[in-house]
Amino acid sequence: MFLRSSNIVLTDTKSNMGKKQSRMGKHLNVFFACIIMAPLLLCGCSHFDGGSQAKLTFIEANDFFSQGNYTASLAKYQQITEKYPTAGDRVLFEMGIVYAYPGNEQKDYQRSLKCFQKLIKDYPGSEYRKDSALMVFNINNVIIKDSTIATQHTHIETLQQEIKNNGNELVTLQNKIEALEQEVRSKESENVKLQKEIFAFPKGAVDKILIEKKVRRLTLVSKGKVLKTYQIALGGNPNGPKERQGDNKTPEGSYVIDSRNRGSLYHLSLHISYPNEKDKKRAKQLGVSPGGDIMIHGLKNGFSWVGDRHREADWTKGCIAVTDEEIVEIAKLAPNGTIVEIRP
Repeated sequence: MFLRSSNIVLTDTKSNMGKKQSRMGKHLNVFFACIIMAPLLLCGCSHFDGGSQAKLTFIEANDFFSQGNYTASLAKYQQITEKYPTAGDRVLFEMGIVYAYPGNEQKDYQRSLKCFQKLIKDYPGSEYRKDSALMVFNINNVIIKDSTIATQHTHIETLQQEIKNNGNELVTLQNKIEALEQEVRSKESENVKLQKEIFAFPKGAVDKILIEKKVRRLTLVSKGKVLKTYQIALGGNPNGPKERQGDNKTPEGSYVIDSRNRGSLYHLSLHISYPNEKDKKRAKQLGVSPGGDIMIHGLKNGFSWVGDRHREADWTKGCIAVTDEEIVEIAKLAPNGTIVEIRP
């Protein structure tokens, strides 16, 4: 997906063309500048318990990816394919991303395409199928545009050689070169735009999570702009702010994400800094404990098949629940320290 510009050496204009090549390389490598996709992680709600070996292997694969050890990351995904065939679609999707990643010196766009194409063919019901089809479309478009750019650069080289050998045609040929270079710049601009559109969000893009209890909605916000919204389930007694331990209410107020748990009963969780000073003061006046362990989390381990049907009832003990896939996406975009505003 990230395309390399050809090494063009033009007689008598090496310095200028070298600068143009450098700019081209930068444009083409923007392709993954906005990458969001990373291996899905596993965590939990208010209890810290061990996850399955499959989840640990996914985490190891993601850690290798983050460290730049792409060969080891791919090997871990291969282990998952052999030991846990039911996760095959997810593995194919993430391997496709690794094969095309620009930091991977052994990146292979054809292998990346094969991963996405195999997912589309072998897993018609996969939740990754739509995104895989989009990746195949965009990768092929990038390859086609890069081929066109390379062809036109070759043409430029030929014309410049003709300029050297045919001084009398210098002006005419130079005009042709300028016209072709302008066309190349235009195509490169189109290519960069296409590459940026492949991934919706930059990793760690969120600076605020807004939770609106009344409409059961969680919104990711970056610099005042809404990135994405999710429907949620709340505590079993959702009306009003949380006052004490065991009241099954979801808090209301301003907090932050202060930690995350990768080994509990509810897939993956982000811990909210409840209680704040206002919560503590209210509980003290009531002579009760304010409680704690308020999380944004996924579904209970073993119940991921429930999917978005979990929203049909408020079932948590005060936490904010989304699907397993949604909490993975939220966790990737919202680092520790992200503001969490919970409104009635």
